[in-house]
Amino acid sequence: MSESYSQTTPLHTLNPLNRFSDRAEDYVKYRPSYPTAAIDIILESLNKNSPIFAADIGAGTGISSRILAGRGVNVIAIEPNAAMREAGEPHPLVDFRDGTAEFTKLSDKSVDLVTCFQSFHWFNPEPTLSEFHRILKPSGRLAIVWNNRDREDAFTAEYSRIVREASNNHPGESRMQSVEPLLATPYFINIREYNFTYRQKLDLTGLIGRAKSVSYLPQELLADQKFLESFEELYQRFRDENNFVYLVYRTSVHLGEVIN
Repeated sequence: MSESYSQTTPLHTLNPLNRFSDRAEDYVKYRPSYPTAAIDIILESLNKNSPIFAADIGAGTGISSRILAGRGVNVIAIEPNAAMREAGEPHPLVDFRDGTAEFTKLSDKSVDLVTCFQSFHWFNPEPTLSEFHRILKPSGRLAIVWNNRDREDAFTAEYSRIVREASNNHPGESRMQSVEPLLATPYFINIREYNFTYRQKLDLTGLIGRAKSVSYLPQELLADQKFLESFEELYQRFRDENNFVYLVYRTSVHLGEVIN
């Protein structure tokens, strides 16, 4: 049975270090990627004449880390959950390490870029932003990225309704984007926001797998036949002539420059 939550409960108090342990396989297979334009804006104007070093915080199975590495960035993927680290596909430019946002274990002024893809809302904001300030070089940049489901798209809205109700209105469902601490922090300036559209193509297996990767849906519910049938009905209603459905995201990127 789902627990009850207050909508003001800080997400960093809801077991963020272990909550994804039993979701690693589905996370690898079914989590969305990110639009090329979002990666472009994150890397724009960074010094291309010398190697770029990034710390990808809350890296999970390394989806975003491998995207950055594909652009030639040397990535330290900080992830506290061993199951998620071990599930990640290796890449020569990605170094998975145990650590948290609040205590990365990285050296002072050691990275050019800190990124948080779909993870910042799980961190304790004040010590996290202080830690990011500590590990960034004087010219360093922070990028906080969320794939927010687009509720104006009919299929995505219905998928979101099912997940929201099944999670008993878990606060993570309504507060995936929690940028207020960044706007108020004394550690970063020149905060700007960019938005992009991204579509995730899914077959029926992928649609159910995407739901199973959500950390705040209880495992007993994910095995419930009636719950799974709700996604099959949704799929049958919206599938196209090629038997795919599309989750639509509004990808938000918040960039900030470190204060020296």
